[in-house]
Amino acid sequence: MKRCIALALSVCLLLFGCADSSSQQGSQADRRVTVEGTSFKVDGKELWFNGVNTPWDNWNDFGGEYDAQFWDEHFAQLHDKGINASRVWISCNGEVGVKIKEDGSVTGLKDKMWEDLDSFFQIAKKHEIYIMATLMSFDHCKDSNSKHQRWRTMLQSEEMSQTYVDNYVIPFVKRYDDNDYLFSVDLCNEPDWIVENPECGQLQWQDLSRFFAQCAAGVHQNSDVLVTVGMGMVKYNSDNYSGNYVSDKVLKGFAGEDAFLDYYSPHFYEWQVANWGNAFEKSPKDFGMPVDRPVVLGECPAEGLKNAKKPLTQCTDSAYSKGWQGVFAWTSNGVDDCGGIDQVSASAEQMYQKIPELIFPAGKS
Repeated sequence: MKRCIALALSVCLLLFGCADSSSQQGSQADRRVTVEGTSFKVDGKELWFNGVNTPWDNWNDFGGEYDAQFWDEHFAQLHDKGINASRVWISCNGEVGVKIKEDGSVTGLKDKMWEDLDSFFQIAKKHEIYIMATLMSFDHCKDSNSKHQRWRTMLQSEEMSQTYVDNYVIPFVKRYDDNDYLFSVDLCNEPDWIVENPECGQLQWQDLSRFFAQCAAGVHQNSDVLVTVGMGMVKYNSDNYSGNYVSDKVLKGFAGEDAFLDYYSPHFYEWQVANWGNAFEKSPKDFGMPVDRPVVLGECPAEGLKNAKKPLTQCTDSAYSKGWQGVFAWTSNGVDDCGGIDQVSASAEQMYQKIPELIFPAGKS
């Protein structure tokens, strides 16, 4: 990969005395997130995600009503509170920005969407906020979406899925691969509902897993960006329950050795406790998830567990002790009734005081 080639060239320069090592201290080039075993690393130092979801400001921001001032001010606020990452929906339901034809073929992104994204990723870099970029959601397939049939057709066709990879996923990761603050793509928000809910088409896991395999291979073959899928329930991310539909075995079976997830990011809400247990009291291993890579909570309520009367401060601290490699609370900007900036700020500040060297391993500017 090009980043590996660049690293090799840098080593050569150092060996021959042509590089000023002092100029490399704390540079943005040191900020790429990698995976080593069950941990995230930045420049060889362990990283823990003190994260949030800022899914949208205005629904379908990019290519739509994008407001650079909101993102600039909000990310500055998050950074000040000790937050180092945000999960952001690049496309909320596919009605804006992404060009998809009736036959399910994707031909690219509109110029306005690229312009908005260029601005957004510069803001993320400016404020040292790592972005988990969610490229699509179950919302794309909902009956209420005017283009829902196009998205369902795309997902059910290997040929049309490849147009999505070639004309959306790969151009996206290649365009921002040099910006270390795009640390990851989340291929789909809660695909579980595409399978389970009649309003989303009740597609088959076989099609979705194959689609994820194609996407993951495309990312890994063209960038150093990490890959995950924001599963709505651990139910579909563990062989202890209904099966792990994004396991290495499943994905590589569809698209070869480059088809895998770098880390897992299941979502957790209090209604799930009765079914599979409390994620703040159980480790990923306890859920029967593979323990060969990092696992984060990609969503959990910013208000904490209301029924159990446990605020987010207590929940996040417990998640850290149980071995979760990050917590992304929903949301930092109060898009619904699950909590907002007050709750995430209190939790983030507490974690930053506890483990500052893990949250900003390269230093907090």
